[in-house]
Amino acid sequence: MRYISATEAKQNFAAALDAAQHGPVVIRRQSRDQAVLISPQEYARLRGVAVADFEAFCNRVGEKAAKRGLTERKLAALLRSDA
Repeated sequence: MRYISATEAKQNFAAALDAAQHGPVVIRRQSRDQAVLISPQEYARLRGVAVADFEAFCNRVGEKAAKRGLTERKLAALLRSDA
């Protein structure tokens, strides 16, 4: 991971974009991380991981709910109620 200042990122934006193709580039301002540049491929990979993790979480919750007797009809009734 490469770290650059916000000033360097502004002055050498093309170089920062090029560097992001080889790994994340952290942009720092006043010694604090402000942003991370990543390649489109890395972004797509991370989105895919997040979606897969969320789907697995939903499946686990659904299985637990079904084991405890929650049906689609009961769920619909719960969602309709104002409670």
